[in-house]
Amino acid sequence: MKKVAFYTLGCKLNYSETSSISRMFEDKGYAKVDFTDQPDIFIINTCSVTENADKKCKKIVKEAKKISPDSFVTIIGCYAQLKPKEISEIKGVDAVLGAAEKFRLFDYLDDFTKGGVFASEIKEAKSYNASYSIADRTRTFLKVQDGCNYGCAFCTIPLARGKSRSDSIENIVAQAKEIAQTDVKEVVLTGVNIGDFGIQEGRRKEKFIDLIKELDQIEGIDRFRISSIEPNLLSNEVIEFVAQSERFVPHFHIPLQSGSDAILKKMNRRYLSDLYQSRVEKIKSLMPDCCIGVDVIVGFPGETKEEFLTTYNFLNELDISYLHVFTYSERPNTKAVEMHGVVDQGERNKRSKMLRGLSEKKRRYFYEQQLGKTYEVLFEEDVKDGVMYGFTENYVRVAAKYDPILVNEVKHVTLKSVNADGQVEVEEPEGVLVH
Repeated sequence: MKKVAFYTLGCKLNYSETSSISRMFEDKGYAKVDFTDQPDIFIINTCSVTENADKKCKKIVKEAKKISPDSFVTIIGCYAQLKPKEISEIKGVDAVLGAAEKFRLFDYLDDFTKGGVFASEIKEAKSYNASYSIADRTRTFLKVQDGCNYGCAFCTIPLARGKSRSDSIENIVAQAKEIAQTDVKEVVLTGVNIGDFGIQEGRRKEKFIDLIKELDQIEGIDRFRISSIEPNLLSNEVIEFVAQSERFVPHFHIPLQSGSDAILKKMNRRYLSDLYQSRVEKIKSLMPDCCIGVDVIVGFPGETKEEFLTTYNFLNELDISYLHVFTYSERPNTKAVEMHGVVDQGERNKRSKMLRGLSEKKRRYFYEQQLGKTYEVLFEEDVKDGVMYGFTENYVRVAAKYDPILVNEVKHVTLKSVNADGQVEVEEPEGVLVH
């Protein structure tokens, strides 16, 4: 029996796809093993959001060959689609498969003795491949959408994943019901642009709001979480539905990228700062304790110090909970790479550090606002030095004394204090479990 190991870089969507591909191997009789267990085959699922992700791919290949010198190394994912020839020249790489080929790797590689580069043009990536992860019994990432029709100036994702396309509501509900038969308590909906859900065979057939209404009816799953949704696609109808739902949790992650309207226009984003602010205000009016995460990019070409400070002040005054800060990096074949006004790398790093500091302040303030309140915490198999961790429905990370009976269980707890590590400690969980 041949052994296969997987390594995933990047987003939740990549994790869901790796998990589905791993089940294809298991169905064919392969033994799935850890990366260090001298596998015969390595499947490395790559990301290409930043230059650093590309470098990580090369490092992982090198490590794989140290562990198992005679192994067969296959690279899939976004980096594989964008730079197949470059990857094929990395020492130790045996095969590269693009977006249209990665779910058909057995058709191309058969018994994994002969390799090659199999990466057609991205326009060939038309099919939708259903995926969900099952490695973590606490939560799963359920893919509902792939690709993107937006043309943001900094982004290579449409070049790496193709046009927007989705599964049907019927099929996704069926997958969610399969998940409901397992121990999983929480499902995270993932995709490239999930608010654009509903495009099948090139035209819109269904809507995101109808998908979440159907999922909300499924018994056996305690929580649904929306991973990330564009502000222009986060409708009042979606916000209002989540506010009254018992399964969709009060947590939104909404990309902003810049608080400067001039920069948003250069980025070719589909909204301005006033729309973003109105979405946050709508959420908070209905769900005052809702957690709101924000993506932001610093150092985009042409971003002046004044425009950066506009972003900083906009975020500082906004009722949000945390930031994911990205330092702009040049990506080939994007509009931004040809723009004037390149920001010095040192200045980019300085701005990034400022926003990360703001994020810590925002997160701590949000956590402090929750103290004294009682929430349901889903405890995870994440134990360190006698302490276990979990998340409330509104994404507060809590720490509690380890108790094996609490793993993968939902428990009512009262939030007590924020510790030195920025986690919320709780009063000792007592009494009956919620689930």
